[in-house]
Amino acid sequence: MDIAQLQPGDMVFAAEDIISDGEVPGYPQGTLIAAAGTRGVLINTGHYEEYPDDEFYLVRFEKVSGDLGFPVGCWPDELRTEVTP
Repeated sequence: MDIAQLQPGDMVFAAEDIISDGEVPGYPQGTLIAAAGTRGVLINTGHYEEYPDDEFYLVRFEKVSGDLGFPVGCWPDELRTEVTP
């Protein structure tokens, strides 16, 4: 499935390690939010005011405990719809 076709509630996977840049609420700068391959659920899609033509995806990634973490904004190239080896 193409990232652009995702709907809220769809499962996604981190394409790469996602590290907090310090602007993500609940995650101090440098914190590993999701390791590559981590499963998450799409909450919503939207646009940053600074980049109105670029879509981003609000995702909650699964923690080791199985609980979902805080919502994180991701660019399309940071996500996959399937686990990649």
